[in-house]
Amino acid sequence: MTATTTIVTGGDRTVRRSSKRVEPIYYLFLLPTLVLFTLAITVPAVMGIFFSFTDSIGIGTWSFNGLTNYIAAFSDPAILQSYLFTFGFSVVTVIVVNVLAFLLAVGLVSRIRFKTGLRAIFVIPMVISGIIIAYVFNFLFSNSIPALGTATGIPWLSTSILANPDLAWVGIVIVTAWQAIPGTLLIYIAGLLSIPGDVYEAADLDGASKLQQLTRITVPLVAGYFVINIVLGFKGFLNAYDIIKGLTDGGPGTSTRSVAMTIIAGFNGGDYAYQMANATIFFLVAILISLLQLSVTRGRNAL
Repeated sequence: MTATTTIVTGGDRTVRRSSKRVEPIYYLFLLPTLVLFTLAITVPAVMGIFFSFTDSIGIGTWSFNGLTNYIAAFSDPAILQSYLFTFGFSVVTVIVVNVLAFLLAVGLVSRIRFKTGLRAIFVIPMVISGIIIAYVFNFLFSNSIPALGTATGIPWLSTSILANPDLAWVGIVIVTAWQAIPGTLLIYIAGLLSIPGDVYEAADLDGASKLQQLTRITVPLVAGYFVINIVLGFKGFLNAYDIIKGLTDGGPGTSTRSVAMTIIAGFNGGDYAYQMANATIFFLVAILISLLQLSVTRGRNAL
């Protein structure tokens, strides 16, 4: 990239205008990524939106049916249930993950022994595949914990939480939070370490308790990191699939079926165009949420 400066003289003043010219080689480096992104994401997305206005089953002939798929999707109880579960699950999990991760971060930056080793231990779940974690916890919830409940004579532990339509979502939140907390924890640790120690020393001199320092100094100074974790977490949990697939496969019944699972199940069941309409709606909802989050966080210097 080269810069050129143009001097414009007019009357009694001289104006300097600086312009930057991008070297063609940079566009050459950008081209492969742009082509791959277009072929792998943009083109399939446009084709999917196109077929959402048809009666296609994914193969064979098809014909246009206008907004029929969209009208049906808005009145489909199964789709509405998946949206309700997905948003409810996302909100609860974001709260659980951020509260626990922040408390752990506060503990791991304090003056305790073995904090470096503890940080490494707490980060381990982040590097394990979600589907593997789901199968491990599925065994624990379905076999180990009920066996423990039967041996100890505790009735509510004797049955699997995943078999209860009213409580299966709790197991999904637990497992999802267990995997998501490490990444959130690292961001909070970075935020806490960026706070100058002089601030806490001054608070100590003024007689502020540890709780007052936490609520009046720490929390306000890491507010930007809260925003980052909430935005990233909520967007990630909206796309929940692998952990739910491994734990409950959307059951019992369809009580824990997410939007992503509903779309994929429709693809496998021959409802290609119908579920493409559902996917398009979900895409637009995600865009609206992103725009809302951007409007809320605009002007914040998070980092």
